Amino acid sequence: MELLDRKTPPLFKTVDKIEMIQATEKRLRNNIPVYAVNAGTQELIKIEFIFSAGMYQQHLPLQATTASAMLEEGTSKLSAAEIADAVDFYGAFLETGVSQDYASVVLYTLNKHMKSTLPVIEQLIKDSIFPQEEIDTHLQNKKQLFLVNNQKVATVARKRFGELLFGEKHPYGINVKEKDFDVINIHHLKDFYNAYYRANSCKIVLAGKVNDDVYTMLDEHFGGNDWLATNDLSRPGTAITSSREHEQLIYKEDAMQSAIRIGKILFNKTHPDYQPMQIVNTILGGYFGSRLMSNIREDKGYTYGIGSGMVSLKHGGYFFISTEVGVDVCKKATDEIYFELKRLRTEVLPEEELQLVKNYMLGTFLRSVDGPFAMAEKFKGIMEYNLGYDYFDRYIATIKAFSASDVMRLATTYLNEDSMIELVVGKKN
Repeated sequence: MELLDRKTPPLFKTVDKIEMIQATEKRLRNNIPVYAVNAGTQELIKIEFIFSAGMYQQHLPLQATTASAMLEEGTSKLSAAEIADAVDFYGAFLETGVSQDYASVVLYTLNKHMKSTLPVIEQLIKDSIFPQEEIDTHLQNKKQLFLVNNQKVATVARKRFGELLFGEKHPYGINVKEKDFDVINIHHLKDFYNAYYRANSCKIVLAGKVNDDVYTMLDEHFGGNDWLATNDLSRPGTAITSSREHEQLIYKEDAMQSAIRIGKILFNKTHPDYQPMQIVNTILGGYFGSRLMSNIREDKGYTYGIGSGMVSLKHGGYFFISTEVGVDVCKKATDEIYFELKRLRTEVLPEEELQLVKNYMLGTFLRSVDGPFAMAEKFKGIMEYNLGYDYFDRYIATIKAFSASDVMRLATTYLNEDSMIELVVGKKN
């Protein structure tokens, strides 16, 4: 048996191009697009129905999230228990979810059981009845959780920060209030469901073993005109009105920790500087070895964790820095955050650090496209913005060509503290 030579490191290979299995597109009879990443060795398939039924579309707080949560609670033919049993019996898995822009219904099933599991999903999507008792229980539980979480500085900061960035009347900035749990009712949910869980608002993404039978069954259950919307599904755009108040403190007398949020409206991934700014963000606070972590956690010991990020939404985007620190070091922590922002603008990044970040980002991307489900997630990230697969080629090329001067240029353009909104929830000593 040959022993491993642990003194000689493995050969280092650079990532020049990542080969991905690209999604193919077909259409059902009613024109619903079906995108398929046909890959994998197991007879398993993930079927995701994506609807333009996110929080951006709702006209009342809680409409989108509650409608999504209630989908599994009963149809005119199946109770919640019968739905769960029908899925579990075949070893399948069902989940629903909602984001700012979209809602989804996802089925994981063995190919051989699609004939049995897909009709259950059809009922959820076309025939949910929203039982009043289940709505009441759900809202009561959510209200209790809301009241508990609202005592946490991190929760208060996250909610208020969205208001400060987008404006309290913007769909991305509207927050749930306690009274909203008493306002929402079955009619609001049915109106939203009937308007947005419709064929006109639907896209289907498949991942795994995709054969002709899959398309045949999808067309049988979802290709008809029986669930086309008759209303206009679009929602007029709303102007973003960021707060003119660049520093805000929400004082909490009994707080042991302060939540810090610093950031600004930026742009989404359709902007030419989005990919280069991802590199700057990673250097600043996008991985465990970032400058914010090295300074504020490792060197100063002010926090257990701190990070920065870029959020891309369909109708906008933003940059943020987030952490929780002891109230006694809150002012010192914010000073160090601004110090790190200034360093990016004024000091040349060492080549060794830049190369480390490049390798980290390329490696992370490589891991993120491992397997059909992961590749489908990547496809969804470009489908939402009408981008092509060349987006990923540009991403690799951008990382490889990025220089220290690019860091300073972008940081000077976008990361000046005077353009930031700072929110502290707790105390700022």
